[in-house]
Amino acid sequence: MSYEAHPYKAGRSAVRYGSHFGRILAVILLAIIVTGAGKNRASAQSLNWEGQDGIFVTPLAYAVPSADKGFGRPVVAYHYLDAGEVLGGFHQVSVTMGAFNRIEFGYTRNLHREGGTAGLSKLWSSGFNAFHGKLNLLSERRTWRPALSIGFVARTQVQNVGGVIRDKETNNADFYVVATKTVTQIRNLPPLVFNVGFKATNASLLGLAGNAPAYQGRLFGAVAFALKGPGRSTILLGSEVLQQPRSVQDLPTAVVPTTITYAVRIFPGGALPLHGWGVESPRLTIDLGVAQVASNILPGVNLQARHQFAFGISYGF
Repeated sequence: MSYEAHPYKAGRSAVRYGSHFGRILAVILLAIIVTGAGKNRASAQSLNWEGQDGIFVTPLAYAVPSADKGFGRPVVAYHYLDAGEVLGGFHQVSVTMGAFNRIEFGYTRNLHREGGTAGLSKLWSSGFNAFHGKLNLLSERRTWRPALSIGFVARTQVQNVGGVIRDKETNNADFYVVATKTVTQIRNLPPLVFNVGFKATNASLLGLAGNAPAYQGRLFGAVAFALKGPGRSTILLGSEVLQQPRSVQDLPTAVVPTTITYAVRIFPGGALPLHGWGVESPRLTIDLGVAQVASNILPGVNLQARHQFAFGISYGF
């Protein structure tokens, strides 16, 4: 079983790719210039796949650090997912800022390297935009009270799967609520991080598989713990679960499974989240992970993306 895709002209793709990358650099440079004169020194924060303060694919309730009465310095990140021969490779470049010690907002550009499977790989385009924002409603306390936040992700210029079939750009979005708690009160145990949330979304695989037919409520969660690594480093080990809308727009019989990730976060300069992940002192963090994405979504259609390597690096100015 195969699907005919509208081919892209090589020249047009190269121009669009270069133009998008130029915009990314301009946004990052502008953010650095705007905040460079500020007196507030923000500690680094680890950004997730879409530029949120988070793990790999799920957001945390913490916000990127900033002053109580102003803006923080930008945090930039790069992520890569090797999604296999069918889906290809996905690059993400992000810039995120905090404000008033309660808000975070940012931009991510998705850049796609086409896979090598005839017919199927043409269902993915060159990339799309993602804009995100988060508002912290409750701050975490040293008691058992978690941090609580609401947020959104808005994606534009999405032309994956259904967008290619229709030869048009589409949009999709997430609206979520999330609670996060770092537990340090249990004796003889390392710091533990628990994260749970709910979102309404019409995106399939965070936009990587285009759109879902309609908005659906989906759950997500994560658990992680911290260990002392070699030298001054700290290592966080964790796993995430992210429910996906079961169907894909224009592929009504396709079934998309829940996404599961296994992640390792390395702080080369050392940090234990004793006050929550909202207080991370090192500027640099490195993420390594394996993502279970999708395999057989239709009879005879195997996306071959069940155990895929992912990498990320975040740097706070």
